[in-house]
Amino acid sequence: MVERRKFAPINAVSETVATNNLFRNAIKKRRCLVLADGFYEWQKSGGKKVKGDAPWLFEVGGGKPFAFAGIWERWGELESCAILTTGPNELMAPIHNRLPVILSPNDYGAWLDPTMNDPAKLTYLYEPLTASEMTMTRVSNYVNSVKNQGEKCVEPLAE
Repeated sequence: MVERRKFAPINAVSETVATNNLFRNAIKKRRCLVLADGFYEWQKSGGKKVKGDAPWLFEVGGGKPFAFAGIWERWGELESCAILTTGPNELMAPIHNRLPVILSPNDYGAWLDPTMNDPAKLTYLYEPLTASEMTMTRVSNYVNSVKNQGEKCVEPLAE
């Protein structure tokens, strides 16, 4: 039987990942790349999602694949991962106060280096990706259901 956890985070704050009891071993020994070609964010007002507000699709390099800085952990037979977050860049700041840590392909080796077990030496990787390398597009609430897949998830919202 797999042990159930009440709290299974999908994000880890980069500024505290090395000292957080939940993540401090993973950041030393179990780093990974989480591959994507975009991600969604919902605008918040007063710390809450704006009801009925359409999400934003964020892409890097015109929709090319990229990698988030990730960490993984094993809980009994269950394996899970979390994406590191950092402060927002100028593009993300009006939408949300955090941005996933997006790694440059030149930094994949440093992030995955199994001999690197000093998290302090990796903090230079936590800088937000520059806004000029990203685009954001308003998309429909169709993406609000995990059942929905395909091109409609990335179609720009008709104004």
